[in-house]
Amino acid sequence: MLAIIEQLLVLQDRDRRLLRLKAELDTIPGQRSALQTKAEKTQAVFEEVKKLSTHIESDRRRLELEVETLRQRIAKLQIEQQGTRSNDQYKAFQHQIETTEGDIRKLEDQQLGLMEQGEVAARDLQAAAKIAAAQKAESDAALADLAAREANMRRERDEVGADRAKLGADIDPTLLARYDRILKNRGESVVVGVTNTVCGGCHMKLPMQTFLETKAQINVTYCPNCGRILYFTADMQPRPGDIPE
Repeated sequence: MLAIIEQLLVLQDRDRRLLRLKAELDTIPGQRSALQTKAEKTQAVFEEVKKLSTHIESDRRRLELEVETLRQRIAKLQIEQQGTRSNDQYKAFQHQIETTEGDIRKLEDQQLGLMEQGEVAARDLQAAAKIAAAQKAESDAALADLAAREANMRRERDEVGADRAKLGADIDPTLLARYDRILKNRGESVVVGVTNTVCGGCHMKLPMQTFLETKAQINVTYCPNCGRILYFTADMQPRPGDIPE
């Protein structure tokens, strides 16, 4: 195998690693967003349950104040009732007192309903708090692991990138430029072997001249179909009948 081909294969290995690292790093923002969203959703459920619980408690206290106000009204009516000498006025005061007592009973029934709702909401709030806390802990741990993986991949990318730059500096600039163009246009398979006289990149059968030049390993050869750089090793000997014409 030509020495330059060996160099290009090493270079290709670094480029493949860089491409894989880039692909993995490109998924990090999405993974991070998904983990954050999971925690945010459970927190949002907790906040909604908390809001409902607070609303129920607020309504219950409001009813307590209304009941207290009505009780004070009854006390005032009773005082006024005791001070009247008119039978009609006495009955009128009694009617107001009874009506107000009926209003109090209605409010107390509402209070009882709110207390029951409050107990359910309190249990729901406790459960939602546990779920939100557990999800946050899980997401925080996963985010920490993700950040560590990202840091490791970035460090590896920088190291491989530096190594790639050194390798590229030892290759003829014209050949390197052509290699880079193929990498950009064809992807990570730039330098490919010839198996049974077929290009390992586009899988097209090679002309006899190209095959023989590649097999001779004198100069760098290229696939006339896809432009990839070709190489040949002893274990790539074509099968009988596969030699191109």
